[in-house]
Amino acid sequence: MTPAPGASPSPSRGRSPGRSRQGRAAWVLALPFCLLFTVFTAWPVLSSLYMSFTDIKQRDLHSPFSVNPVGFDNYAKVLSDPTFRQAAFNTAYFVVVGVPLTLGVALLAALALDKGITRFRGLFRVGYYMPVVTSIVAVAVVWRFILQPDSGVLNTMLGWVGIQGPDWLGSTTWAMPSLIVMATWRNFGTAMVIFLAGLQSVPALLHEAAAIDGAGPWQRFRHITLPMLRPTILFVSVTTGIGYLQFFEEPFVMTDGGPLNSTMSMSMYTYQQFGFGNYGFASAMSYVMFVVIVALTALQFRALRSNT
Repeated sequence: MTPAPGASPSPSRGRSPGRSRQGRAAWVLALPFCLLFTVFTAWPVLSSLYMSFTDIKQRDLHSPFSVNPVGFDNYAKVLSDPTFRQAAFNTAYFVVVGVPLTLGVALLAALALDKGITRFRGLFRVGYYMPVVTSIVAVAVVWRFILQPDSGVLNTMLGWVGIQGPDWLGSTTWAMPSLIVMATWRNFGTAMVIFLAGLQSVPALLHEAAAIDGAGPWQRFRHITLPMLRPTILFVSVTTGIGYLQFFEEPFVMTDGGPLNSTMSMSMYTYQQFGFGNYGFASAMSYVMFVVIVALTALQFRALRSNT
């Protein structure tokens, strides 16, 4: 079809020299990021995925092309490994108890800082957030001192009321709850800051209108604050859940996975297998954990998505 005389050319027929130069400049500026992403992110991810389908071990590093494909054998070994099952149970225990506890403590602290605490508010904010930026090694030293079975602060205080405290980190029953409490204390500051920002975005007019209609504090919190915080709760629950599914530092510095693997996490077991040179087996564990993280995130999105 012949274009009408005087009509402007279609944008798809060609590009002006200026736009072409802008396009080339954009690609030149994006090239460093593309290279870094390919070398340090995409390549390791694809390599580890390939390794999970091979029998590669430490001895094969000098001849990586001599490894043999084993299909899904590594994944079958992972799912049948009793230590991995124990680590998966411990990780689920840590997430199911730790995530709601962390979110609850963070929301309570945010509500106190938003409405309750009026003096020294900045000091409390710094104090609550300080564990987040404190080294895990320093935190571990303090908590080890608190949880000492004979001379620890916690058991000493329990002894004042006639209670014989257990060996918190040496007991298969109490080691994981101790790590959950420590992780909650260390991590709730980040969620608190996000909740505080969400609370300050709730319009005060809604609370005033509800109060005029006779709604009490609990009714206003349940029917106004919580629905308005739904996107914030979703973000905090997803980020906290992902972090807790990969918990590693707490058992690594506090219990070394013990006693009797009662605090061994999937991340820590994967780290150990990489250290032993079982690269294919460890890579398969990494992707099993990846699938679990994706499933949990999808479940959280479905449970906390907006109904409107």
